[in-house]
Amino acid sequence: MSELTVAEATENIYASLRADNADIDAHIASLKAALTREGMKQAVFDPTKLVQNNRSGRKLMQAYFRQRGVSVTFSGQ
Repeated sequence: MSELTVAEATENIYASLRADNADIDAHIASLKAALTREGMKQAVFDPTKLVQNNRSGRKLMQAYFRQRGVSVTFSGQ
């Protein structure tokens, strides 16, 4: 299996969020590995692609990802 890029891992997370968080922890782990490989410190998400695009939803997402070692920011903020 080839290694995912950050963009591919991010798209997988969007798909997982739309599918009621199916396999979200595995996708977060893939994103974390991709960030490390590409030398990035934060994952950037487009808030318009999120299921819950409100402050509460974004903060919950940041906290959940932070517990798994991934720092999250949102574009356009």
